Amino acid sequence: MKKKYLTIFLVLCSSIAMANESKSVVANEKVKPTENSNSIRIVTRPEIVGLWGMQIPNNKKCIEYYNFKSNNDVMIKSGQEWSSGIYDYQPPQEERTLLPALILQVKYDNNEKDCSGLQQDQSGEISQYFVQWKNPSTIHFCTNEKAEQCFATLSRVLP
Repeated sequence: MKKKYLTIFLVLCSSIAMANESKSVVANEKVKPTENSNSIRIVTRPEIVGLWGMQIPNNKKCIEYYNFKSNNDVMIKSGQEWSSGIYDYQPPQEERTLLPALILQVKYDNNEKDCSGLQQDQSGEISQYFVQWKNPSTIHFCTNEKAEQCFATLSRVLP
């Protein structure tokens, strides 16, 4: 009988000792600093990233929205029409002389009426614009890099 009690007592003591030992190992692991704990990661993104709105001259009640995402995806919403695609924003090599180029490719278009009242499937279309920055919250889309023919003004809605 004494042997049974002694055996049970030793088993309980050993399991408690093992539990305390594993807790100290876990506590020691939490204290160890990781190699990357103080690292800084800098991510650059094109300055055009954000939500932009353009008022349509013939329809002041309707705003066409361009949402340029940091992963080069773009969503365009105009009236009942919405499109998705990809874009490439290319800053000029010479800052003072040329405008940045913007290339848009529409991958999907729901083929509904846009703010202008037109219904046209633009899937697969590729467009190139030149971006003239008036200030950080206003840009113009132009047809050439000298900003001689600018046809659209976009205002930043969200950063």
